[in-house]
Amino acid sequence: MCSVLLVRAAHEGKTVKDPEIGAEPPGDEVSRDLSARRAGSSSADRIFERAAGTWLGNGRADHGVAHQQPKPKKRRKRRRGRKVFARDGRQPASAPQEPANPPAPPAREIRLGSPPAKRSGSRPPFQDQPVFAALDLGTNNCRLLVAVPGRPGQFRVIDAFSRIVRLGEGLSVSGRLADAAMDRAVEALKVCGDKLSNRTIRRARLIATEACRSAENGAAFLERVEAQTGLSLEIIDRQTEARLAVSGCGSLIEEETQGVVLFDIGGGSSEIALIDVSGRRSSRLANHIVSWTSLPVGVVSLAERFGGRHVSRATFQAMVDDVTGLLRKFEGRDRLGHLANGARFHLLGTSGTVTTLAGVHLGLERYDRRRVDGLWMDGASVNAMIERLLSWDFRQRVANPCIGADRADLVLAGCAILEAIRAVWPSERLRVADRGLREGILSELMAEDGVWRQNGHRHRS
Repeated sequence: MCSVLLVRAAHEGKTVKDPEIGAEPPGDEVSRDLSARRAGSSSADRIFERAAGTWLGNGRADHGVAHQQPKPKKRRKRRRGRKVFARDGRQPASAPQEPANPPAPPAREIRLGSPPAKRSGSRPPFQDQPVFAALDLGTNNCRLLVAVPGRPGQFRVIDAFSRIVRLGEGLSVSGRLADAAMDRAVEALKVCGDKLSNRTIRRARLIATEACRSAENGAAFLERVEAQTGLSLEIIDRQTEARLAVSGCGSLIEEETQGVVLFDIGGGSSEIALIDVSGRRSSRLANHIVSWTSLPVGVVSLAERFGGRHVSRATFQAMVDDVTGLLRKFEGRDRLGHLANGARFHLLGTSGTVTTLAGVHLGLERYDRRRVDGLWMDGASVNAMIERLLSWDFRQRVANPCIGADRADLVLAGCAILEAIRAVWPSERLRVADRGLREGILSELMAEDGVWRQNGHRHRS
């Protein structure tokens, strides 16, 4: 029942407000509001944890009011009296010290597709629909989406989780994942494991990206993850990462568009895909990638090399020049030359950098994904926002609700990568995407499973 989901999400939202976590990420991909940032989860995810929502092609959410009908008064009262504990093991301030039902030990096996333990007096929400899951463990964030298919090309998110873990902290210097960083990631993954073990998952894909890909102890860390959380993660290559980013953002590329440079500025790497849709489109947008590259630089690694807290204009320009040099070595950068000067060409960014810029541009006092995802920004607006961020000191960046403490030392490094991309592919139009790898994974899993074809429809991503 949806009420079960709402009760669980409401308590999760209360118990994760831990001041030691700091300010919440501006998104995954994404800038976030200050209050949600303190919880280490994206504001979009927190919305979906409060109520199930439909992920629409235009980026808006339909929160399924029909599924939120109140329960009989007696039943609601009984549920309010239950002892609920946070998924991460923390207890609400008013809760007793010992839970009525002790948590499962850390080391356990999670069998995706097997039914969860039955709970008396409740029915699992969306029990008649197949459930899919996508987990992305990156250099900076750990994120999970759980969803059921909706109309063709769309899905309804029924659970979500996001937390900044900074797994790649210090990696660019030592070449290894630090103990504290691994501990943070494991704790976040335990929360994800609990969420997955409580559902019957038809298909899931759990991925790790640049931090685990490049670290000497990346494989050993994933063995530890499996032993302690029951989750088996796969390290994907950079080409797969670029393809998934395209799949996740496909609905933001409009019919009249002919060429797009899509970029995903990550924590340890940045993926760039050149997409030519000037001819007839196939059912999957990823089939139109004509060239791609993965730069071995992201906001975490660049900030560690040049400094992120106190960034002078000279330092910022040095970062831009460094990334531009990497892009100049990309042999396929001119594959969209015949389209790049036309009005039907634009940039499409999916990362915390571009969503932060969008949030600052809109003057948001609280990050609002519905206003940011799909937003168009012209060149003058992008220039103005970068100039504004350069004029702020570290404390001013921390104070901005779309940046916060967790992003204040990274956002200018992201802007430097963005400036290098704009120098190689000048465009007066930039579209902002508050979505990414998880959405791409879910779209591909559902398309491969044929859930949309079963209703006589063809999916076009």
